[in-house]
Amino acid sequence: MQDLLRLARLGGFERVTAQVARVRGCTRPIQLTGYSATLDAETGEALNVFTSLDEPTGRLLVPCGNRRVSRCPACSRLYAADTFHLIRAGLCGGKGTPESVRAHPRVFATLTAPSYGPVHNQPDKGSAGVCRCGTRHRDDDPMLGSPLWPDAYDYTGAVLWNAHASTLWARFTTYLRREVADVLGLTLRQLRAVLRISFAKVAEYQKRGLIHFHAVIRFDGPEGSDQPPPVEATGDVLVTAIRRARHRVRLVVGSDSIGEYELRWGKEIDVREIGAFGKGSPLDDEAVAAYVAKYATKGAETAVGSAFDRPLACPTCRGSGQNGKAGCTTCDGTGANGDLPRSGMTGHARQMIRTAWDLGALPELAHLKLRKWAHMLGFRGHFSTKSRRYSTTLGALRDARRDWRTAQGRVREGLADHDETMLVLDSSWTFLGTGYTPGEELLAATVREQRALALQLKHEGGASE
Repeated sequence: MQDLLRLARLGGFERVTAQVARVRGCTRPIQLTGYSATLDAETGEALNVFTSLDEPTGRLLVPCGNRRVSRCPACSRLYAADTFHLIRAGLCGGKGTPESVRAHPRVFATLTAPSYGPVHNQPDKGSAGVCRCGTRHRDDDPMLGSPLWPDAYDYTGAVLWNAHASTLWARFTTYLRREVADVLGLTLRQLRAVLRISFAKVAEYQKRGLIHFHAVIRFDGPEGSDQPPPVEATGDVLVTAIRRARHRVRLVVGSDSIGEYELRWGKEIDVREIGAFGKGSPLDDEAVAAYVAKYATKGAETAVGSAFDRPLACPTCRGSGQNGKAGCTTCDGTGANGDLPRSGMTGHARQMIRTAWDLGALPELAHLKLRKWAHMLGFRGHFSTKSRRYSTTLGALRDARRDWRTAQGRVREGLADHDETMLVLDSSWTFLGTGYTPGEELLAATVREQRALALQLKHEGGASE
């Protein structure tokens, strides 16, 4: 409160609140100092100048842009919205993708990890929802996903599977093309001449700490979404090829220290055709896009908990404990950036992290950088990826938003009538730090609360009394 009063006495308090509102209550905004000027390209005359020195606090706040909801709910919502539009554009058109893609065969597939030991769960068939331990677990029970018999659980195999999940996906897409060609009676060269397989996927952690993938997979013509696939390339062909390709993927890894592991997809697989937009199907375009976007902002907190959301490896020595030939003074040679939290994390998650850390010390597994990714339970891939011709890109969506904001800024600055080609932007910014002052944090909390209320009212379809 003292800092809030200090800000109020600076003068221009509305500028302080406007800055916090502009970053949408970002949890840890970036602080910059500097200037930007819009110049006339011919004369060099400064038509508009903004400098952080004119701000009451002497600096400018910009959003952190973190996609993780555990790090910044405000910025993650924007990332989820962009992902929603990216996925939706590939399902029903828009953002540069033709609406004709609605008629292309499309499926929603979920590929899971194999079992590395029985875990506490909520079975929905044959046992009236009772786990093998004899308990009917609640949805928020921390025991869900943890091993029934921890001493017998294969933690090494689980971590190695996470570390190679992206490689398994890459091999799956290779085998998928081969299986589609086989079902259609074509060679791979003939297939490439008449058909392209496009996809977008996100990774999600299961309660047991293992990655699985949700993917939208679509048939296109050879040049992409602008062309229809051949009539014989139906949704049934795509479903059949996905199931076959899943079985063919194998990856053998290991070393003298841990033995040999054959990694493959799990037995559980869900492959369903996507219904047309607006038909009320449980798996229509809107539902799939919203489902995928939701998981694009998640991290390991689903399995680990929000109590641990940072790299465990020391930033100086990157987990090696060595800085050159001497021991690292930052971590005192341990390689760790602090200890694991004592609360807010299950014993299963703690053991997954410790296993990844121990495996990261093996020279033959150094290429996996498991100590760097121990806090992610060994997973080191991208959480959302897409093929080149699926739809628009996140970069294109951000560019469009930036252009719109620039146009709105020119209107506010009275430059809307100027020829854009005759305007030049000159700017220089310096990084100061991150975060708010205590008073600004109070303002940010108010912004977050107001935005959360507005979102709730939007979902409820009206205003509350």
